[in-house]
This record gives sequence, structure tokens and C-alpha cells, in this order.
Amino acid sequence: MRGVADFRSDTVTRPSPGMRRAMANAEVGDDVFEEDPTVRELEEYVADLLGKEAAIYAPSGTMTNQIGLHLATRRGDEVLLHEDAHVFNYEAGAPALISGVQVRPVSGDGGRILPETLRRSMRPVNVHFPPPTLLCLENTHNAAGGRVYPLEDFAAVSQEAEKLGLEVHLDGARLFNAAVASGVPASAWCRHAATVSVCSSKGLGAPVGSLLAGNADGIHRARRVRKALGGGMRQAGIIAAASLYAFRNNVERLEDDHCRARSLAEGLVEAGYRVEPPETNIVLLASEDPEGLLLRLAENGVLATPAKSGYVRFCTHLDVDDADVEAALGAASKLSGAFAG
Repeated sequence: MRGVADFRSDTVTRPSPGMRRAMANAEVGDDVFEEDPTVRELEEYVADLLGKEAAIYAPSGTMTNQIGLHLATRRGDEVLLHEDAHVFNYEAGAPALISGVQVRPVSGDGGRILPETLRRSMRPVNVHFPPPTLLCLENTHNAAGGRVYPLEDFAAVSQEAEKLGLEVHLDGARLFNAAVASGVPASAWCRHAATVSVCSSKGLGAPVGSLLAGNADGIHRARRVRKALGGGMRQAGIIAAASLYAFRNNVERLEDDHCRARSLAEGLVEAGYRVEPPETNIVLLASEDPEGLLLRLAENGVLATPAKSGYVRFCTHLDVDDADVEAALGAASKLSGAFAG
């Protein structure tokens, strides 16, 4: 008998047998002393993968995003970002709490900010206004349904930010989904950002861990910030081994998740639902009663989550197979009379 089909997030995965073996066999040391060989190998591997000088391993994407933000700002500065950005909506007010900065939301279709919109959002230098110092971008964009930030658009707004005196931080929690979906290397986006955060526990299947990459001086300063935030870990090689395994083995297979997301979306449309076509591993289904639909799906053994207003989110991942997609379509089809249209 099958268990629950869990589409809530690509963070719900369990370590594979190969990943568990890597964790069990990991060499370890004290990472605060920079003596853990597995952590150092992971940091060097990811820095090279992203085309950056250095990287630092931390427990979560929220921490790596906030370290990146902290490095580029001073108290009282202003950070510009998309109005639906993860940094703005889902990180517990950390920019204000940790760095004492103001965030300025900017609108844009599909999680993208246009250069002209960025220009219009910049206020003149004046004693009344906080000085803007950082632009945060996100790829793929979670709230927009896993949308890929086209490289040309990303480069254009980053170049505009540079002209305006802003550094750029990239929240690349699902950057490798963007790379696999587009065929563009992850490093291509990173060339247009001073710092980039990437996650090993979203899509790639590690149980914990994100990395911040940037220039060597910035990452050196990041170690003090990580320590202050409580992220100074000791024999962290045991979990770093899982992240290293994830980056080495689970990037290309993200295409499987994207294929299943497309299959799920097509089946939901056939069942009468209105669905935003997925670009990666997130499917957004429109509903006038998202909470009711989620409850009924759960009663039928299918878990999903609420998304932006009026939508339900399904997220495919390495612990979702074709049978889970069929189970979700079967449950949704049974409910289409009450929730579709």
C-alpha cells in the first residue's frame, strides 16, 4: 500500500543510501578552526562550480542570504528586492532584525525586476531617505512558481544596479533548477552578482545546508557573521558530506522533477483546473477555495501547500515518482467538480 504523496516542498526529501554512506564515512574536524576537510572540500567545490573565489557553508538558506545582505550594508541602509522575494516574505524579518536595514519592495512580472523599474525605485540622495546599497534577486523565483530569471534580463538589471551604485546578491536557493531547465551554467548568473546563496536541501536532496559564495575577502568576513548568527559548527563534515554528495550526484536529475511537474500540470488541466505552466519543479493551481482543496487532497493522501492568494502549490522532488503524480491526478480529478473552473 502506497503512503502519502508529499508535494509540499522539495525540502521534505530523505537522504538516499548513497548519501547516508557518504555521511557515515566523512572525514571531520573543527570547522570553526577551518579544520574540517569535508567542509573545506564542499566549499571549494561549490565556489568553483559558481565561478567564485570562495564559499562558506551554513545551516540554512536564510542564514546565507542574511550573511550576504549583512556584508553589503550598514545599519540604516536600504535594500531593494522584488515584492514577492523570499528574503522579504519568508525570512522572519531578518533584514531589520539582524542588519538594521530597510527593505524596499519593487514590482515585476514573474519575480523579475526591469532596469527601468529599478531606476524609478531609486530615491534621490537626501537626508530624509535611507541610502540604497543592495539589490537582491532570486532565481528560480519561488513565489512566481519556480520561474527562471532569463540570463539576459538578469544581466541587464544587474548592470543597471551597478550604474546606480548597488551591489547585487543572488538568492539562488534553486539556482540549479534554473541551470538545468535553461541549459545555462549556474556560474553565468553568478558573474552578475557579488554574492550568491545556493541550497543543497532544496531539490538536491541533502538534509541540511546552504552555501554563500563570493570573493575571498567577503567570505573571510562572512565567517565572523556566521559565528555571530550561531552558525559556527564543529564536526560539520558529517552533514557537509551530504551536501557534497548532493551537488555531485543530484543536479542533472533535476530534469526528472521538471518532467514530472509538466506531467502533473498537463493532467490537472485535463481534469479541468487552471494551472500556470511550470518552468521547473513548482506547479501553481488556481482555486477559489485553496484551503478547502488542500484539506480534501490531504484526505485523499496527497499533500500540497498554499501559495500566493488563490493558488495551491505542488512541488516535485527526488522522493516523488510517477506513481505519486498519478495519485495526485487521481485525487484532484475526483475533486474537480467542486474545485476546478
